[in-house]
Amino acid sequence: MDSGHLLAIILLPAAGSLLIAFIPGLSERLIRYIASLATLLSLIMAVVVFAGFDRALGGFQYQLKTATPWIGAINANFHLGVDGLSLPLVLLTAFLGFMVVLISWKIHDRVREYFAWLLLLEASILGVFCSLDLLLFFIFWEIEVIPMYFLISTWGTGRREYSSIKYVLYTLFGSAFMLAGILSLYFTTGSLNMIDIAEGGLGMVQTLMPAAAIFWLLIIGFAIKLPVFPLHTWLPDAHTDAPTAGSVMLAGALIKMGGYGMIRVCVSIFPDTARSFAPLLLTLAVISVLYGAALTLRQTDLKRMIAYSSVSHMGFVLLGVFALGEVSLTGAGLQMVSHGLLTGLLFAMAGLTMHNVEERDLRKLGGLARQMPIIAVVFSIAGLGSLGLPLTSGFAAEFITFTGSYSSTIVGGVEVFTLLTALGVVLAAGYILWMLQRTFYGPVLEQYNDVKDADGLEKVYMFAFVALIMLVGIYPAILTDVIKLGVSPIVALIGG
Repeated sequence: MDSGHLLAIILLPAAGSLLIAFIPGLSERLIRYIASLATLLSLIMAVVVFAGFDRALGGFQYQLKTATPWIGAINANFHLGVDGLSLPLVLLTAFLGFMVVLISWKIHDRVREYFAWLLLLEASILGVFCSLDLLLFFIFWEIEVIPMYFLISTWGTGRREYSSIKYVLYTLFGSAFMLAGILSLYFTTGSLNMIDIAEGGLGMVQTLMPAAAIFWLLIIGFAIKLPVFPLHTWLPDAHTDAPTAGSVMLAGALIKMGGYGMIRVCVSIFPDTARSFAPLLLTLAVISVLYGAALTLRQTDLKRMIAYSSVSHMGFVLLGVFALGEVSLTGAGLQMVSHGLLTGLLFAMAGLTMHNVEERDLRKLGGLARQMPIIAVVFSIAGLGSLGLPLTSGFAAEFITFTGSYSSTIVGGVEVFTLLTALGVVLAAGYILWMLQRTFYGPVLEQYNDVKDADGLEKVYMFAFVALIMLVGIYPAILTDVIKLGVSPIVALIGG
């Protein structure tokens, strides 16, 4: 394998987006075929890279690296590469990119623009996970705002203009802090190379600004994207009003950029600062988990309920990251992938239910398991995985995160934070089971007698999600062995 494989994973959806946008006279069918081919080829390349990843290398050993001089005056390079931390997220994003094309097969409104934006969104998220240059990382980070804005504002529902503007404002607010942090790093180290800065340690960050100030500038941007309480309020609105494919990409891949950035940039470059502020960030993790779960129990809208559950579940990622142990960080990495699969499937099933039933208010639903048994079963699998049922990816991710966090010796009192966040699992069981009961069980309502179940294409993507959720749940080592390779050198910097 060479670096061209990695470049191809990013460029294939980007090229598909350009072809769809600028070739005149394309039919709707041809646009869908171009989108599906571009995303499928990107997924195949990601699987090839994952299969060929050398699991014997240790330290900061990034693979498939390419470093082409880009802006010589500031020593910026077009620098790509993957390690054990980023590769599973690249694979997840490539998988979701193909799935959302299938999920969007029945879109008939402005098809050209829709698929062009969808593929550009995938390419930008893939770029974030592959970038090893801070400027390139930031540019990819910013690109995704544009397609997400148009997807919500044009193809969304409800208060779509409000939700799309709110998403942009929150993201740009966080990006302003991030850019200030990246510039501060550049001014103090003279480098934009993530690997060099991480390996050089805080010895490189000596002048102009204290390390803690740069750490907080960066972490605010990542915390908004994750999202962390109290910076989370954009997420339920964006999720609720986005089209189904937008919700799947947003929950499945886009918010993972926040957790990834925290580990890759904040913890790697500022290990001592991360240790100092870990108790504060663990407190925010507890609040995010419990407050998010409590709000989920209050929802009556199907999509809004799943959206608030994302706030709660991403608190588990924050717990794993700032427990700062090797096992907890590995668990956080697995939780990001697992949440992407489970919540991606939940939003796909919610979108399918809403499309077939034309209703999303839980108070008006009921008895649908008799009309749509396949959707009910797959929805239930996704829900039970989210509450941590054994043999699903949710159980493996939460178990590793909790055990790793509880046993971490780096942060004092981490046991208390872990036990408090574990209460979120109990609340999750409540709201997931309540949602399934309200939607699919109880007496059949007359108005839903003619509701259709999933068709052939919908079964394809449903079962693809279920297969991966079960694979990761039964054999989590397929990912944890890789994630551990990316996490262990970071833990060595922390000193744990």
